Amino acid sequence: ASIEHVGSTSVPGLAAKPVIDIDVVVPESDVSRAIELLATLGYVHRGDLGIPQREAFRPPRGLPPHHLYVCPRGSAALANHLAARDHLRENPEDATAYGNLKKRLARQYAEDIDAYVEGKTGFFAGILRKSGFSENAIADIERLNQNGPAV
Repeated sequence: ASIEHVGSTSVPGLAAKPVIDIDVVVPESDVSRAIELLATLGYVHRGDLGIPQREAFRPPRGLPPHHLYVCPRGSAALANHLAARDHLRENPEDATAYGNLKKRLARQYAEDIDAYVEGKTGFFAGILRKSGFSENAIADIERLNQNGPAV
C-alpha cells in the first residue's frame, strides 16, 4: 500500500482550496479490507460517487478538511490523478493556466459545483492527452465529468 498526495494542493504554487486530496493505493484484492480499516478510524465510506475504482470517504470530525479515496493500484482513477499532478508539477505554465481557469470558474459557478467541474474537463483532457492517455480513456473521463464531480 502507498499514499499519494494528489489534487491542486499537491502542486506547489497552484491555486487551491484548503482541502487536501489523498489517494490510498492498495492492491485490488485489498480494497474491501481498506474500507473496513478506515471505518475503525472513523471514516465514513461514501461509495465510488460514480467513479469506478475510486472509493470515497468522509473524514472523522475534528480532522483538517480532506478528501480521502481508496484506489486499486493500476486503476484509471489513480492514473488520472497521478498524471494530472505530475504534469502540473513539471509544467508550471500549465499549472498557472489551470489556476487561472479554476479562479474564473469559481467566480462564474460559485453555486454550481457540477458546472465548475465540467468547466475544468477540457483543460484536464488536454493534460491527459499530453500524458499519453488514449482517446477512449479521455472520453470516459469527460463522460463522467458531465454527470457530476469526478476530477
